[in-house]
Amino acid sequence: MSKQKNQYVCNDCGGVTKKWLGQCPHCQQWNTLTEVKEVVPSRPGRSQRFSGYAGVDAPEVKSLNEITPEQISRQPVGISEFDRVLGGGLVHGAVTLLGGDPGIGKSTLLLQTSVKCTSFGKVLYVTGEESLEQVTLRSKRLGLSQEVDLRLLAETQVERILKAAEIERPKVLIVDSIQTIFTESLQSAPGGVAQVRESAAILTQFAKRTGICLFLVGHVTKEGALAGPRVLEHMVDTVLYFEGEQDSRFRLLRAVKNRFGAANELGIFAMTETGLKTVSNPSAIFLSRYEDLQPGSLVMVAWEGTRPLLVEVQALVDEAHSPNPRRIAVGLDQNRLAMLLAVLNRHGGVASYDQDVFINVVGGMKITETAADLALLLACVSSLRGKALSQELIIFGEVGLSGEIRPVQRGLERIKEAAKHGFTQAIVPFANCPKQAVEGIEVIGVKHLEDALAAL
Repeated sequence: MSKQKNQYVCNDCGGVTKKWLGQCPHCQQWNTLTEVKEVVPSRPGRSQRFSGYAGVDAPEVKSLNEITPEQISRQPVGISEFDRVLGGGLVHGAVTLLGGDPGIGKSTLLLQTSVKCTSFGKVLYVTGEESLEQVTLRSKRLGLSQEVDLRLLAETQVERILKAAEIERPKVLIVDSIQTIFTESLQSAPGGVAQVRESAAILTQFAKRTGICLFLVGHVTKEGALAGPRVLEHMVDTVLYFEGEQDSRFRLLRAVKNRFGAANELGIFAMTETGLKTVSNPSAIFLSRYEDLQPGSLVMVAWEGTRPLLVEVQALVDEAHSPNPRRIAVGLDQNRLAMLLAVLNRHGGVASYDQDVFINVVGGMKITETAADLALLLACVSSLRGKALSQELIIFGEVGLSGEIRPVQRGLERIKEAAKHGFTQAIVPFANCPKQAVEGIEVIGVKHLEDALAAL
C-alpha cells in the first residue's frame, strides 16, 4: 500500500521538514520552503525493519595501497575553450550541469557540442522545451552540418528518456532542460524541487551505470543561482555557469565545480550569427587602448583557472552630494571595496569619506581573487588626483589591513604574460619580484601601500 505524504523542501539546501516554517532549520534561510507531494510506500512492519543483515552480502573493503589508480581517459570535444573548462575533454560516465540566464547561449553551445561529438560516437539530444523542428531550424541557422548522425528526442518523462537511451546506446546524452523533466513516481508538477531532484538522480545513476557522458541544462533564479535545491550541484561531477552581459557579444563559461579538472577555469566565447566562437586571445577583449591617457584606468593581471588574463580596471571618484557617499563595484566585491578605501585613508593618507567611488571591470569580467586590491586602490588614487597612469604599466597585489602588500600566487607567470603583451613596467608585491630579470619589463617591488603610492 502507498499513501500521499506532504513535505516541505528547501529550495536552497534541499532540507526536508514536515511542516512549513518561515526559516529553514538546515541552512537558516528565510522563505525558502516549498510544499511537495510525494507518493511513498507505507511504513514497513517491525519484522521488516529489524530483520538484520543475515541475507545481505558483506561489502568488499580494500586498503589504500591495494588500489591501483587508473589514468582517466578524455575525449576532446573539438571546441578548445569548452575542452579547457571541462579539464581537457569528456570523461567516461561524467555528469555535467550547465546553468545560465535565458538566451545566453546554453542550448547553442550544447547543440554545437553534440554535432562535434558525433565524430566519435552516437549522440542523443533530448529537448523538453522545443520541438524537433525548432532544433533543426536552429542547427541550420548556425550553419551546422546536417549530414551527421545526431539523434533527437522530444520527451519530458524520465522513464521514457531512459528507455530510448537504452535502445540508442549513445556515447553522449544531452537533456535540455532538467526543469522540464518529471518522473511518474512523484505526483508533483515538473519543475518542482522534488521532481528536479529525483529526475536528476535517476539520470545520474543511469549515466554512472552505463558510462555515457551526460549533460544537464539548468535554469537559474533571479539571483543567478541554479534553480532547485543545492543538492542538484552535489549530485553531478561538473557545474558550469555562463556569465556575461546580455548586450555584450562575449560569453564567459566558468567551471564552479569539476571533479576531473581545475575549478574556477574560464572559457571565453564570442556570440556570432553562426553560434559561439572561441576567443584565441582572451586578454585582448578586456583591454582598451586610448590615444589620450585616461585618469582612473589601469591594467591588472588576473589568474583564472590555469591561465593569466589581462583585465582593465576603471575607477571614478567624484564629490559626494549626499550625506552617505556611495560605494559601487561592478565585477568586484563591494564590501572589500569599502574595506580597502579605509586602508587607503588610514595607511596611505588619501581620504575618500566625502567622495562617491565607482569601480568597473571592463568586459563583464568578475574578479574574486585578492590580487586586484592594489590595482583597485591605485585606480582610485589616479581618478581622485586626476592624473592618468602610463598605458605600459601593469599592477597586481593583495593589500592587508595594516597597509602591507602581500604576495599572490603565480607572480612570475603574471609578469611574463604582461611582458608578452608589450607592458614595460610592473608594480608588484616585493615577494613576487623575480630572481632573474624578465626581458622587456621593469619590475618594481613594493612592501607597503606608501611605497606603491610613491612609485606612481
